[in-house]
This record gives sequence, structure tokens and C-alpha cells, in this order.
Amino acid sequence: MVRAVFPGTFDPIHYGHIDIAYRAARLFDELIVAVYDRPLKSLLFTPEERLTLVRETFAGAENIHVHGYQGLTVEFCRKVGAQVIVRGLRVFSDFEHEFRMALANRRLAPDIDVVALITSEEHSFLTGTTVREIASLGGDVSTLVPDHVFEALRQRFEDLGDDGPGTVPMTSLRD
Repeated sequence: MVRAVFPGTFDPIHYGHIDIAYRAARLFDELIVAVYDRPLKSLLFTPEERLTLVRETFAGAENIHVHGYQGLTVEFCRKVGAQVIVRGLRVFSDFEHEFRMALANRRLAPDIDVVALITSEEHSFLTGTTVREIASLGGDVSTLVPDHVFEALRQRFEDLGDDGPGTVPMTSLRD
């Protein structure tokens, strides 16, 4: 049995992530969507909230399981007996980052392979940052995320009020 891990912060989970997960689940016997608890970036949702959103997303998917983790991804893979790390590539600039990460992981764990899946064309622009920024500015992200994630985003920015856009690192969508 080949078990794969699809790690990420999933803040929030969006259709690009979901596409990669379901495609990976067709390739491997089991896919663990691993929600990282403390990345080196600002998060909108807590680890528990992100786990809940991801679990709801994949509820009913027989060979997809969701776990939270901390520490090195390769150590989590060893802990759960995974032989593969799944990553998604959207644009060419993703390749350099993912290539360096794959080499580092290979150095740490030569027995764990990295498989990169190219995103579907309709999701090539989609990032968690883009979703958060659009939602923080009152934009409609209903075509980018499942309904339960859309509602969680709406509620979070309603709770944050006028401070909402200030809590999200902005790119250039405001222009």
C-alpha cells in the first residue's frame, strides 16, 4: 500500500488544493491531507479551524484522511508510514521553491519521494493569499472555495470588522 501526504497550511483550503488532493487520491492507496500548525506566515484561521474546514471538505472521501501536524514534514511522513509527499505546482515560479524543498527533504529522508502535480488550468491563479485578500475586501470568493469555507471567511471578516483587511497581507488586488 502506498500512502502519500499532501502537506500545507490550507488557510483557507480552496479548489486548487481540493483538485490536487482528489487527483493524488486516485494515484495512491491513501492520501493524508496534513494541516501544518505553525508556519512562518500570518494565518487567518487557527490550526483547529483549518482542520475543521479541511475535514468537512473531504468528509466521505474514502481514501483521504486529514491530520494536523507540527515539525518537519518528513518526520510526520515517517510517523504515519507515508512514502510520498504530494505537492502542487501552479506557475513556473513555484517550481524553484518546490525543487529546493524536495532536495532538502530528500537529504533528510532519502526513502520519501516527492511527487508534484501540475494544477488544473482553471486554478493556476489561485492561492490562499488571493482568497483571503479578496474576501477581506468584501469580494465574492464563492467560486474559489466550497460553501462552508466561504461562510467561514464571511464570518471571520464580519467578526474582524473594519480591521479585517489590515489582518491580511495584501498583494495588489486593491488597485
